[in-house]
Amino acid sequence: MSAKEKKALIIDSLQDVFSRCKIGVLTDYRGLSAAEMTNLRRRFREAGVEYRVVKNTLARFAAQRAGKEELAGFFEGPVAIAFGYGDVTEPARVLAAYIEDSKVSMSIKGGFLPERLLTVEEINTLSKLPSREILLAMVVGGVQSPISALVGYLSAPLMGVIGALQSRIQQMEGG
Repeated sequence: MSAKEKKALIIDSLQDVFSRCKIGVLTDYRGLSAAEMTNLRRRFREAGVEYRVVKNTLARFAAQRAGKEELAGFFEGPVAIAFGYGDVTEPARVLAAYIEDSKVSMSIKGGFLPERLLTVEEINTLSKLPSREILLAMVVGGVQSPISALVGYLSAPLMGVIGALQSRIQQMEGG
């Protein structure tokens, strides 16, 4: 296979990933040792996130073909992208946790959702959000709480009537 064919395959692969992912977080990985990079990749893999070092020219072509021309400005210097296919907070959360835990000098360049670009500040905000499952549990708990209180309020008078009837029955049986 020629070099040109290999590059075409890489562009096709990246175009597919740009089109399928729910979120992408672009990083500058300068300063990471090979061991740190391996550790970061393992953390991403465990979270179901794909982390790829990309060649800027090929990534620009792939982004353009995927309809994400606005990403072209990010492809300067060493770039790696964390592609998330599930929970959109996961890549940001894993990356922020890794940077904080390992104290590496790696930086976030920005990111993208299918419909728009994300700033570094937005990526940092995403990293602090709870996961989708936790948010759903919070919503269900918030909905369930007033309903439980309503049931308690509605059943209180009924329980009072039942208590009074039981007392009267005991009086009549005893008397």
